[in-house]
Amino acid sequence: MKQYLKPKFKKVKHLVAFLIIAFSINANAQELFTLSGKVTDGNNPVPGASILVKGTKQGVASDFDGNFSISLKKGNYTLIVSAISKPKEITINLTKNTFITINMEDSFVNLDEVLVSAVRVKSSSPVTHSNVTKEELEKRNLGQDIPVLLNYLPSVTSSSDAGAGVGYTYIRVRGSDASRINVTLNGIPYNDTESQGTFWVNLGDFTSSTQSIQLQRGVGTSTNGAGAFGASLNLLTDAISENAYGEISSAIGSYNTYKNTVKFSTGKINDHIEIAGRFSKIDSDGYVDRAFSDLKSYFLQASYVDKNTLIKAITFGNEEKTYQAWYGLTAEELKENRKQNPYTYDNETDNYWQDHYQLHWNEKLNDKWSTNLGLNYTKGKGYFEQYKEGSAISKYNNIVEATGTDWYGSPATDLIVRRWLDNDFYVLNFNANYKNEAYEVISGISASNYKGDHFGEVIWARQFAADANIRDHYYFSDATKNEFSIYSKASFKINENLSGLVDLQGRFVNYETDGLTSDRDPLNIDKSYNFFNPKFGLTYKVNNSNSIYTSFARANREPNRDDFKNGSNVKNEILNDIELGWRLNNKAISLNTNFYYMQYKNQLIQTGGLNDVGEYLRENVEDSYRLGLEIDANFKITDNLSISPNFTLSSNKIKNFILERDGNSKNIGTTNIAFSPNTIAGNSINYQPTENLTITFLSKFVGEQYLSNTDTEASKIDSYFTSDLNLTYTINPKSIFKSIVISGVVNNIFNKEYVDRGYTYLDYWSTPNNSFEVQGYFPQATRNFLVGATFKF
Repeated sequence: MKQYLKPKFKKVKHLVAFLIIAFSINANAQELFTLSGKVTDGNNPVPGASILVKGTKQGVASDFDGNFSISLKKGNYTLIVSAISKPKEITINLTKNTFITINMEDSFVNLDEVLVSAVRVKSSSPVTHSNVTKEELEKRNLGQDIPVLLNYLPSVTSSSDAGAGVGYTYIRVRGSDASRINVTLNGIPYNDTESQGTFWVNLGDFTSSTQSIQLQRGVGTSTNGAGAFGASLNLLTDAISENAYGEISSAIGSYNTYKNTVKFSTGKINDHIEIAGRFSKIDSDGYVDRAFSDLKSYFLQASYVDKNTLIKAITFGNEEKTYQAWYGLTAEELKENRKQNPYTYDNETDNYWQDHYQLHWNEKLNDKWSTNLGLNYTKGKGYFEQYKEGSAISKYNNIVEATGTDWYGSPATDLIVRRWLDNDFYVLNFNANYKNEAYEVISGISASNYKGDHFGEVIWARQFAADANIRDHYYFSDATKNEFSIYSKASFKINENLSGLVDLQGRFVNYETDGLTSDRDPLNIDKSYNFFNPKFGLTYKVNNSNSIYTSFARANREPNRDDFKNGSNVKNEILNDIELGWRLNNKAISLNTNFYYMQYKNQLIQTGGLNDVGEYLRENVEDSYRLGLEIDANFKITDNLSISPNFTLSSNKIKNFILERDGNSKNIGTTNIAFSPNTIAGNSINYQPTENLTITFLSKFVGEQYLSNTDTEASKIDSYFTSDLNLTYTINPKSIFKSIVISGVVNNIFNKEYVDRGYTYLDYWSTPNNSFEVQGYFPQATRNFLVGATFKF
């Protein structure tokens, strides 16, 4: 028996030994090592840096202290590391658990460093913000304007006159319109100095020259130009390219939309000099009939860089021609044909040219000190042309003769006018940055000078006066606005877990204008304002994944030109903004939760009515507020699938609203602020089945909102829900081109008919049955598409 079992027992032992060896070999082959490290800027940790493993879908973000960790098999890897900087590649041979330090200092030797220190905030700052990278913008960069591309950020809504996102487009944040959103380009103020608005139509295809965008909600940090009363939006233009490249991009879509772009860069010549540029042409007929856009733009930059110096000379500009669609449709017209355009004169167009010239000099003096000087000159000039039927001749300075009467029996005639703007804008920015391991201090100044002429000319009339000439001015006014601000902000560590921010700004404004309005009413203004805007914040690191923050900020803001035109007793505004937030960031989830309370004194709210150039009228209300909860997240479901929802729930109220309607005044109590939906939600589902293919499904819900401040049912517009589908596919050919990127988007894929904006005069007068005289709506496009290809070589 024993002899019989012995050979079998030996075989079993051999089998067990073989299995142990095989398992060991297999286990060794599958063994994972930990690659951990710290990302720094040379002195301080860089939180929120992205560390991606090239050629895979694996990646991680650095935590509050700049630390990261990722598990990988044995092998050679290339890491792509990026923060608010150009990406940096690191090669690693992983054979054991390894710790590395990644110094991103050399990646900040471009304008990013300037903007981070001057007007941007870091991911750990106690300021509510969102960052958008060039890669994210490129996915849908097919001709639509920047407000449309930012539509899916938290608390953001967008709209356009023509309905399809090309031409005159608009953005709101937390219910605040573009005149209350501070916009800077490389730290240079972009908001129109007099109206305080942002005209994206004058930045055709600017997305193609944008490196990154940061949106700060609320007051945010001190910035240059008009004070932020709803948000700050700063854009950074293209970084220096290490290598030469060329790029040709074309897109085609619904409503005869075409986009053609050519880009180039010489790369670094002799390691120091780069010349780059872009030329673009965008055309679209618009969703609304005849609401066409014809946009021509350019961007050129020349750069010099060495270890301690960066100098950039940049010029960019745009020529735009758009057909009038400023006044929307009445309810009856909307029901009859939502694409119709009431204007029939064939040259009812807006024409404007704008050129910018910027010079930036960034100098690193030593490991602790750096400085930046920014200079800007902007030239803008243009007009809009209108046909006026039966217009009273008293408005035209005796240039024309009457050929009939208007509705009121006054002498009148038919004529065509052009109303001009001709302006010059100069800016000087300077800041100095000191930082060590314990704190960072940035101090700076900004000074600007604006000069602008407003005038009108009659280019045709049925009967000119005997002593009049074509193009004689029938009104003229000039304007000068000087602004100076000085600020200092310090971020510092209180202990290992607690950090603070102190930000103090003084802003000094003088505005003068003299002459006549387009209605030939006197407009003589000489106003000066001295504002102090303090900001304080704390961030507490709970652990490597969680942090909480709180901040208080005050902002002051002067009235704009139209406010003075509408009333001589207009007051400046004051805003106190309190924010409280929680941030969670680990391998699977990134979550931001924020409570805000924005309390206003003398807020200039929009009444719902439009002026004679299609801009919303405003009036002071003594006491009002915006209270809200914002949540945005990114869930990594698998290596191929992620979901990024956001949600805003808010209450936007005027206390004791005094309604002056039909000559009577009445306190109607607490009412909702116009154009402020209580619910805004967005979602992005991103699926990457292969390395070259990305599919993104985007959704947006905007709750019902009022067009006036009266809570009148007649002024309410319905909620709407829209969805877009975006695909990008990259081809890597073996010759000629480095890559070919094919992208497409189907907007409003479920073909919803909706309006997202309108106007009403119910704050001024009422009419029976809400007749067409007091209501107007801006229909947005139903299902439409854009598809394009970018050839890189």
